[in-house]
Amino acid sequence: MTKRWANTNSRYPQVPYDLIREMLIALSIMGVLVIVLAGIFSTPDVPALTAKQVVQQDPRLLIQTALDDLSGQDAISTYGPPYNNTPGASQSIGPISPEAWAGVQIPIQSAQDEVIAPLTRMIPVDPSLARPIATWNHAPASLQTRWVNAVSGALDKATYVRGHLMLPSVSSGAYGPVLRLVNAYLDLSRTGLLESAIDGATGPIPALNRTKSLLLLQADPAVQYASQLDMTGNQWGIIKETGNYPGAVWLWYYTLLYQIPPFSTSSSADLWVVMTVGIVTLLLVLTPFVPGLRSIPRWVGVYRLIWRRYYREHGRLGRDGA
Repeated sequence: MTKRWANTNSRYPQVPYDLIREMLIALSIMGVLVIVLAGIFSTPDVPALTAKQVVQQDPRLLIQTALDDLSGQDAISTYGPPYNNTPGASQSIGPISPEAWAGVQIPIQSAQDEVIAPLTRMIPVDPSLARPIATWNHAPASLQTRWVNAVSGALDKATYVRGHLMLPSVSSGAYGPVLRLVNAYLDLSRTGLLESAIDGATGPIPALNRTKSLLLLQADPAVQYASQLDMTGNQWGIIKETGNYPGAVWLWYYTLLYQIPPFSTSSSADLWVVMTVGIVTLLLVLTPFVPGLRSIPRWVGVYRLIWRRYYREHGRLGRDGA
């Protein structure tokens, strides 16, 4: 064994080497390259979508979002766990339904949490909101729906005067308090404080749990914003950065599954994808313990191609060594 190692070392010249100096030089060069290349090729820092941005660019989009919340037509109202107990909304594969098992962990009532509650917090600033909010809260659901439908149906003929929604005159009480609530909602959004009001922030420090405000724009506003950035699901958005730059490319397998049947056509696509990736990952982890499967690398022999120099040298040493 000693002679074999001696023969090996004698084949390569030995020179002094200052490892610390070389490491510092390499780190310095890499640091400069990273800074320069980041300045030239870094991705655009696109800010997160906010209600203020939506109301400035397309107030009707925010109005429709608020109306959907008030009428229970938003996606969250029928999403199921962890937000509510909508029957049949949980994803499942046979008896497997983690959503249903976990149950409602973050109860959300869209009309109250996303619209009425934030406006209620503004009453100390605008006391005139107290009456329309009370009118809404004490009205039966059928009447609330009628008011929302009346406002929604008149949006095509709406005008905007100094940022306020103006609707055609109709019979007395057709819009109920909804028109007043919507205009107050627009005003609150323009201040940039809507998200804080939704999350219940009561001081200068913003709320740490932003779940409710993040869900506000998750339907049409978020889809339109993502589409502009080429980051929707059918655009492989999960593995993209903003702009023409790669993002989380290691998630390509998840995204690939969402693009092909049966995953792309299933109402339980998320569950199917997660379980598929989990099973594949488990097989990879257990590969060293599965007879036959663990022998595939040895049968294929790719490792000999990669380490061909070692095996060439090893074979020669085996013949020459004592």
